[in-house]
Amino acid sequence: MKIKVCGMRDADNIRAVSDLGADMIGFIFWKGSPRYVQMISSSAGTIPDYSEERLAKRQNKSVSTERPERVGVFVDDMPQNIVTRIYNYDLDYIQLHGSESRIMIENLRSTLVPDIKNNIKIIKTLSIRSKDDIEAYKEYEGIVDMFLFDTKMSLTGGSDEQFNLALLDEYKGKIPFLLGGGISLRDTERLRRISHPLFAGVNLNSKFETEPGMKDIDKLRTFIEEIRR
Repeated sequence: MKIKVCGMRDADNIRAVSDLGADMIGFIFWKGSPRYVQMISSSAGTIPDYSEERLAKRQNKSVSTERPERVGVFVDDMPQNIVTRIYNYDLDYIQLHGSESRIMIENLRSTLVPDIKNNIKIIKTLSIRSKDDIEAYKEYEGIVDMFLFDTKMSLTGGSDEQFNLALLDEYKGKIPFLLGGGISLRDTERLRRISHPLFAGVNLNSKFETEPGMKDIDKLRTFIEEIRR
């Protein structure tokens, strides 16, 4: 089971989470989020802004090459912004968390592959509260690499409300999915009972924080040990 820890931005906290064995680290590039990752100005209008890591490389500082896969989270963003962050953060996945259409994703993929990053993968978030919501997967079959099923909310962003696991029986697609929706330490047993063949892992965020963007290492360690035992 993959463990994706989303909403990170502090370098020391990221290293600590990586050491726990997290498979994926999520960086939120939506300005409306309290976990928004701010770029560092390049002070040059024609040069993209930097991530802290890219700036360290330019200054010949050592940067670890061993790491979990990196996921950039975007909400109805412009392609040029996505490209800049793929380059600066060496992203392995882009997660589209807004109302992005199939045509938009097809155009984005053709922009990225092969010239920008040939092996980039795309996750599409589906906000779900009913059987009808889960049927939306059909629009994205064959164009995305993974889904994130999250609880449907009235506002944009991840949900703290638990996902109704019974709805997973309605998913008849062929694309693996991560599960979000307010997952906490109390959910390890219910998650281990999921038998859907395409269930790939979980998305962890606010229930494992000391403050927005800072993860509670002890809670995460306990969860990972419990879910993988």
